[in-house]
Amino acid sequence: MNPHAAPLSPELERLAQRRAKAKLGFYGHALVYAMVITGLSLLAFSQGKAWSLWPAAGWGLGLLLHGLRVFGAGPGTALREQLVERERAQLRRQA
Repeated sequence: MNPHAAPLSPELERLAQRRAKAKLGFYGHALVYAMVITGLSLLAFSQGKAWSLWPAAGWGLGLLLHGLRVFGAGPGTALREQLVERERAQLRRQA
């Protein structure tokens, strides 16, 4: 932690903690995916089969969606915050 950095407000500190937790969760998910799919692939290919592609594709889709939520449009992300602010501005103009 930078000792010269200004402290964050409690709200921003909670947001930073939530974002860091979400990113760590994604990295853990990706690590487990890589280990399990590697094991399944070794097992399947040692049998001369390619059935491990199905769990890799299905779980990979789930991992992709998890990544999009964490880094794309999930709570607290830049894209979501921009969209929320745009909606707030629109509502202010209508009021």
